[in-house]
Amino acid sequence: MKTKPTLLPTLCAGLLFAVSVFAGQEIPADAKPASDSGKGSQSLGQAAEDPTASLMSVQLADWYTARFHGLDDEDANTVVLRSAIPFQTGDLNHILRATIPFITDSPFLDSGLSDMTLFDLMVFDQSWGRWGVGPVALLPTGGSKRGAEQWALGPAIGFTAKKGKLLWGAFNQNLFTYAGDNDRTPVNVSVLQPIVSYGLGHGWSVGCSEMTFTYDYEAGRWASLPLGAKFAKLVKFGKLPVQFSLQYEHDFADQRGTPEDTIRFAMKFLFPTR
Repeated sequence: MKTKPTLLPTLCAGLLFAVSVFAGQEIPADAKPASDSGKGSQSLGQAAEDPTASLMSVQLADWYTARFHGLDDEDANTVVLRSAIPFQTGDLNHILRATIPFITDSPFLDSGLSDMTLFDLMVFDQSWGRWGVGPVALLPTGGSKRGAEQWALGPAIGFTAKKGKLLWGAFNQNLFTYAGDNDRTPVNVSVLQPIVSYGLGHGWSVGCSEMTFTYDYEAGRWASLPLGAKFAKLVKFGKLPVQFSLQYEHDFADQRGTPEDTIRFAMKFLFPTR
């Protein structure tokens, strides 16, 4: 059986994940970000899984869709760059996160830069964990051939709580079109992402995949209903902490042309600051 070209990045990524298990300096399970103040403190591994954590990071990921609902012998691949930058305005703590997808292969779209999402979350520490709220935006950087050609904006809200080695929570983003090409379908969606991660020790953790339950108000249905798992390993190369993760996800929203099985590999570079 011949391996499809789009599968090669994920196969290489899986090999790199395996190599990372044996490479680098192991990080203790209770290691904390240098920026952690102690209130609602969490380990570095937990902070890497927490979208509300005040931790600067840069993540490079490969998302491989192995199968689509209702289509035979079709697959797709997207490389995703995601960066998170903490900053302050007065006494308020913020997390600015940008997600930039680059399509390398698709049965529907041209290769190239797709639409970017950006959110600015104001975060508030609590004794039980942390919560945050702020705006999220969709930027039509994909143009007519790789994107929705819609400008969309809405509220984002989320929380995380921890109990021992368990981190859990939820993150909700809502996007509603306010400008764009009138001939294209508006983007009016709500996205709910559960957050579950459990530390296994020695830098290992297990949890749910990047499951985003998406409700499309224009279509009046759930656009995605995923279920998946994630394994992650946190190591240090010199002074740089890096988290490697591998995910598998199945989407039960059986609509023709939507992803059915997805494999994701990610390298997240962490930059704890004092």
